[in-house]
Amino acid sequence: MDLDRVDPALREALAQLPALDLERWWVRDLAALRSRLIPWTPTPDVVLSTVRDGGARLRVYTPDRSTGCALLWIHGGGLVGDAARVDDRFCGRTALDLGATVVSVDHRLAPRHPFPAALDDAHAGWAWLQVRAPAFGIDRTRIAVGGRSSGGGIAASLVQRLRDEDDEDAAAQWLWSPMLDDRTAADRELDEIDHPVWGNRANRVGWTAYLGHAPGEASPPPYAAAARATDLTGLPPAWISTSDIALFHDEDVAYARALEAAGVETTLDVVAGAPHGFEAWAADTAPARALLRRGREWLAERLAPRA
Repeated sequence: MDLDRVDPALREALAQLPALDLERWWVRDLAALRSRLIPWTPTPDVVLSTVRDGGARLRVYTPDRSTGCALLWIHGGGLVGDAARVDDRFCGRTALDLGATVVSVDHRLAPRHPFPAALDDAHAGWAWLQVRAPAFGIDRTRIAVGGRSSGGGIAASLVQRLRDEDDEDAAAQWLWSPMLDDRTAADRELDEIDHPVWGNRANRVGWTAYLGHAPGEASPPPYAAAARATDLTGLPPAWISTSDIALFHDEDVAYARALEAAGVETTLDVVAGAPHGFEAWAADTAPARALLRRGREWLAERLAPRA
């Protein structure tokens, strides 16, 4: 991709990112291990605790001043990498700004743990939060589900599953550059486009590992790829961010339009010239700060006490 299409404010941070060939299994394993060794940077007035409870492995961020709402968060990593601790800064800041208890799911990774392992882990985190909401002073009607990249796709699938199971519905779905549609990975023409940070070759590695077969096949299992759902009615309000130069742009926009057509309140935030996930790896830049502010303002409105 022509660097001229990248926002100048993001170019320096982009140049510092390592190039990872995820088609090599040992590169994936090393990247996953590295993500588990990231030191924790404390957020003032937020307490971090870790939980292992049955099938749930969680990182819980509790603000000193709670407003009685919560967020179940699911990390990214293309379904094959990263760990919950990569989002410590993001989750801590979200907890502080919203006065929300943030529960981040440290889900299992493909290919060792293919679908539905990650989704089941997210569901276990939701169940844990529902049971313990009163102890945290949380109103069960004010709990959102969110995630970034592949975590955003898992979050979108989770709210579909909660609706179908007649479980307590999420108050909102908060999707940052979500990885929603395996059919994107099946489009080999996209391999030739140099999408910064996350290209289609890596995308195909992630989807193949998760699904256990080549992406793009007809009739994947329910909830395996959120964009494949045929019924989006009755889902909670959605906020979806994406970028005009990111691989997921078209599938994110299509999903937002499908939600709208199904009567779901949807906000689509398209950032120009921003590589995938820039709000995470370039969080101190002006474009990232602006997107983070807009996203948190939207969520704060959806999680405000009901009249």
